[in-house]
Amino acid sequence: MTDTTPRAGTVRLSDRQPVVTGPEMLAGLVPPPQFDDATFESYRADPAYPSQESAKDILQRFAGRGTPAKRGGLFRRAPKEPELKPGVYLDGGFGVGKTHLLASIYHAMPARRKYFGSFIEYTALVGALGYKNTVDLLRGADLLCIDEFELDDPGDTMVMTRLLGELVTSGTRLAATSNTPPNALGEGRFAAQDFLREIHQMSDSFQTLRIDGVDFRQRAIDGHAIVLDAPAYAVRLDAAAAAGTASDDEFDELIRHLAKVHPSRYIRLIDGVGLVGLRDVRELTDQSEALRFVAFVDRVYDAQVPIAATGRALDAVFSEEMLAGGYRKKYLRAISRLNALTHSA
Repeated sequence: MTDTTPRAGTVRLSDRQPVVTGPEMLAGLVPPPQFDDATFESYRADPAYPSQESAKDILQRFAGRGTPAKRGGLFRRAPKEPELKPGVYLDGGFGVGKTHLLASIYHAMPARRKYFGSFIEYTALVGALGYKNTVDLLRGADLLCIDEFELDDPGDTMVMTRLLGELVTSGTRLAATSNTPPNALGEGRFAAQDFLREIHQMSDSFQTLRIDGVDFRQRAIDGHAIVLDAPAYAVRLDAAAAAGTASDDEFDELIRHLAKVHPSRYIRLIDGVGLVGLRDVRELTDQSEALRFVAFVDRVYDAQVPIAATGRALDAVFSEEMLAGGYRKKYLRAISRLNALTHSA
């Protein structure tokens, strides 16, 4: 039987019971720390993929940073710029800089009230405050940035469609990222045809910008996620604990604990943690467990907390059946992030 006692000087995430209030969730709707300084100028467009520079130009105009068209003479009218929709939707693979551009919009737009959060944070806000209270709180906001737009169930589809529809009519502008075009949201995951009207209604609010490219997280990474043996894991955790706070959890125990914590609170699980330690990683075959782990990885990546792990390589944690299913893009994004986090450790 595996010893689940954490190492001295470490904490155990599976012992934490985080509580987040509605007002705290609203106050937390800002870009993750790694994007505190994200700007259009610091976005490095890959010349091999012109869609990146093109998207940046359009987004600068959306954020009010575009260059006005020059007039050709005293009586000659400037070419009329195409009218932008109330929302922009950044579609592309993972690791092409969509979140950087989304944070750039947030920082560049001179808005009095603006919010930035993941899709799951907005739906969690509705769950915590109720639909009407959430609409009342967000109504009048100048900008709503939604990262990782995913429609995993019919309830989320209906809630987000109604919420965004009400906010757009009150003048709120929208910016969102996803790995799925808005007219394909929900495909392969639930009976999308039953919600086609709502999905299309929502997509009408967005101008879709396709961003091609190569996953930047993999450019500097050779091979797969790093797996440590027990002695190397102990050395890594001792060093992290000496420098601050490290967590030390048996993988199965953490997976069970994630089922008891709402995903909107996962970020609080890693408060103050400088390294996440996972022992005896195994392959996940249960879809619910896998999706909760994806949500956890997203928050760990947002906080840029390295991961040290033993057992199965974290880039092989999702079964082949899962990788071939409707959540494939979610799992691939998580694998990309897990690779980067084990290397940053």
